[in-house]
Amino acid sequence: MIWVNGEHENTIIIADRGLQYGDGVFETIAVMDGNPLLLGQHLDRLQSGCQALAISCPDRALLISEIASCCRHAAQHLNSSNAVIKVIVTRGQGGRGYRPPVQATPTRIVSLHPWPTTPKNYAVEGIAMRFCQTRLGINPSLAGIKHLNRLEQVLARAEWDDPDIQEGVMLDTNGQVIEGTMSNLFYVKANSLYTACLKQAGIAGIVRQQLINLAHIQGHSFTEQPVTQEMLLAADEIFVSNSIIGIWPVRQIGQHHFAIGPITRQLQAGLMQVMRGNCCAN
Repeated sequence: MIWVNGEHENTIIIADRGLQYGDGVFETIAVMDGNPLLLGQHLDRLQSGCQALAISCPDRALLISEIASCCRHAAQHLNSSNAVIKVIVTRGQGGRGYRPPVQATPTRIVSLHPWPTTPKNYAVEGIAMRFCQTRLGINPSLAGIKHLNRLEQVLARAEWDDPDIQEGVMLDTNGQVIEGTMSNLFYVKANSLYTACLKQAGIAGIVRQQLINLAHIQGHSFTEQPVTQEMLLAADEIFVSNSIIGIWPVRQIGQHHFAIGPITRQLQAGLMQVMRGNCCAN
């Protein structure tokens, strides 16, 4: 089910700059037991992304109301209280050419989707990954933002169709490890937790920040730093995260195998508590 500017629609105007240029941002929100998880954080990031692109962000109360309506429709039409909501905000309509209109009315699209049917054992037994050939471009002005230009991830995910590989590791054009095609990436070495710095490339995930917060709460040493392939492959534990999967441990990258260790499990348990608490709070 799709709502465009509050109306049941499945089309947008051809001149919309989201279609023409990827001129917009989006959020993917997990709905559990009828509640949108980490909604405040998602809306904060949506607003931050709009500000970075100089797009007028839709009214927060309006978005909350439309998301709440989506959650009610999930129970009624998907026969499930678990679902996925995607929120897209584009700059709106504009003429031909890159220059943004001086005054543009943003387009907001809210869509409801069934909960994905990925195997539950990924979170327990871990997943296999591969290194992608497609590289992430370096652009500090766009780094961290969940904007609509995701062609690098599209090309990277098209590199394999092996069902035994669940995710790919993406490097930037300098050869630094940044993230997965659909996830942020963490690793543990000598009981310390590490993740890539995202000042040059990558998406600053909502769950990524939750895990950084949890690491401090649980007393784990944590560092955000440049990460090489060699550093990653020398890790004791590796896991990936996003708002829908939570945490998936990584048991293999190429021919390299990894244990699913205690810090990964502690963070999984902590994240589950955060999600349950957030679900009850909503």
